Amino acid sequence: MNAAMTTGEETNFPPARPGPQSAPVRTDVPAPRGAAVAPKTAVPALAIRRLCVYFGANQVLKEVSLDIQARAVTAIIGPSGCGKSTFLRSINRMHELIPEARMEGEIRLFDQDIYNPLVEPVIVRRRVGMVFQKSNPFPTMSIADNVTVGLRLNGVRTRSVLTERTEQSLRMAALWDEVKDRLHAPAISLSGGQQQRLCIARALAVQPEVLLMDEPASALDPLATAKIEDLILELKRDYTIVIVTHNMQQAARISDFTAFFYLGELIEFDATRRIFTNPAKKQTEDYVTGRFG
Repeated sequence: MNAAMTTGEETNFPPARPGPQSAPVRTDVPAPRGAAVAPKTAVPALAIRRLCVYFGANQVLKEVSLDIQARAVTAIIGPSGCGKSTFLRSINRMHELIPEARMEGEIRLFDQDIYNPLVEPVIVRRRVGMVFQKSNPFPTMSIADNVTVGLRLNGVRTRSVLTERTEQSLRMAALWDEVKDRLHAPAISLSGGQQQRLCIARALAVQPEVLLMDEPASALDPLATAKIEDLILELKRDYTIVIVTHNMQQAARISDFTAFFYLGELIEFDATRRIFTNPAKKQTEDYVTGRFG
């Protein structure tokens, strides 16, 4: 079972908010060119400072600092092996599942230090949901049970609440109309694209504030990919979304901000339109124009 679905003590860390955050944010403010911190218009959803991540003696991330704005899509791009997925997993402490992993620096979620020793990782993972590259519905569970498994593991047993949250989450994942008449069918009976949206619904059911996506459409056909992209644009009205993608066109289509990583370092972070039309760093220009990577 996914460790993110275990329970734990909520010492000194507020529980997940009762719904999507409503922190105001403007995404039309130009960012300083080449800056590693997005323009501050409110408390950022995530403030990351001097983040270093190690696996044993291998340093995967090196002094990464940036702000991720609330209710916006931030794309993480860069060649394979540059630390994109490690960056994503450090935000909800999933890298800690690897024994030799350690981190230095600071990550604050709405100005609260998620690496404070008194903070239980499970509470962080409840507030910061994760959707993986390969859809991973639980094969022995029905569609409905897949959606509510996180709630039930966190002690929710009231049938009316589970029923309501199932419909709400499937609607948010743009899947309700396709499955409402077969909620008790096995989750693996769904198509690949539907399974990925089911995993998104499962992440949304526990009402996180931030949603992390690690190449969620890389294994999907163009039609299913378009549905995932449309869904992301809908969800950003209420959620903060951070997505890792190798698809430059996808990053340009759906993100408000883009961070370019290379060899574990943050090379450039700016508004997406600037990254793709007038980047400050030649290395960034070479990557987004396909000269390497």
